[in-house]
Amino acid sequence: MPLLCLGHLSVEDFTAYGGVFGNKPDSAFPNLENALAAAPSSLVLPSVDWFAASAVPAFLKAKLGIAPLHVDQNTLQELRLNASLPALLLVRLPYTTGSSLMAPKEVLTSNDEILGQVLSALQSEDIPYTAILTALRPSRVARDVSDLAPEKVGRQLLQKDETLSPLQYPKTGTPKMLFWASNFSVGINNTWHDLTNLTFGNNTSVNVDGSKSAADSSLLEMKYANVGGSPLTVRFHIRNTFYNVSARHWFSLYLVQLIVGGGAPVNFTATQITAPSNYSFSCTQVNSFPTSSEALLVPSGGSQQWKVLMTEFQIQCYNVTGLRFSYASDCAGFFSPGIWMGLLTSLLLVAIFTYGLHMVMSLKTMDRFDDPKGPTISVPQTE
Repeated sequence: MPLLCLGHLSVEDFTAYGGVFGNKPDSAFPNLENALAAAPSSLVLPSVDWFAASAVPAFLKAKLGIAPLHVDQNTLQELRLNASLPALLLVRLPYTTGSSLMAPKEVLTSNDEILGQVLSALQSEDIPYTAILTALRPSRVARDVSDLAPEKVGRQLLQKDETLSPLQYPKTGTPKMLFWASNFSVGINNTWHDLTNLTFGNNTSVNVDGSKSAADSSLLEMKYANVGGSPLTVRFHIRNTFYNVSARHWFSLYLVQLIVGGGAPVNFTATQITAPSNYSFSCTQVNSFPTSSEALLVPSGGSQQWKVLMTEFQIQCYNVTGLRFSYASDCAGFFSPGIWMGLLTSLLLVAIFTYGLHMVMSLKTMDRFDDPKGPTISVPQTE
């Protein structure tokens, strides 16, 4: 059984360099592809744990009861095996995709050539074998954000793409307010409580009977019977104001309160959560993290230990028609800092170019020249 170990390899390398887009002659894995095509059976594991990959030699040694024989490119031609006795060959491919002297495709091509030499040596002696190709570490690592956000923020294996219906007030009859988020969580002392499934959907346990909707101000109150062993109340305070400049009403969510049991409210001052009254407001993320640039909730007083996270947040407090949000006013501005930097730099370069062009066009050349055979030109000082 030959075991071929690379330093770094990921399933994305086969997509990038395997000629999967119709360019088969340009593939970096011709020997591996031929071996898989000729094999009676094969198994591909797209991803395995790093520690599991490093423990494969010890696992095979324990299962087969034999010590692995380390084989390199120099001793491969001198290898002689007995078909009647089991053998475990460990081939460490010398090249890794982390090499600074070779391009990734050249690295993978060199490893594929060594793989072909190993399999050819086994086939020349007519020895049945089972080959395993693995790597100690992946060449591409996705950033882990599990320590930055609560559980269930990201997608999981075999997860269904189901969208929960928004929370409406009142729960029956014509809705007056709508609220939705793909993830709604609150945390205290780094312990997070997911309220998403308790808030959104058809069969939820949240109580919104304490909410109220008025022309100048509204309150969305969500009561949860048991969150972390205690009842929890979340309140959104909204005001509706008429502005003469825009000649329309604008609603704004200015305060978020958390009340645990019968304790004092924990306040978060909301900033920039505003939209015209006939629109809804949406934002990719609304949170209270002090280090986040998207922190639209500012904790006040003793609320530093509490945190609020709402992803794909959307709310509409007025002019609600059915269970569909109106046109959304997004929290992201049209001009980002990068766009402003590009515009200012371009204006500066245009100003420099215009000044230089003006200076070149202002140059004056001589309109009279000396004649060697004639008298010397005398230029009056007044000219």
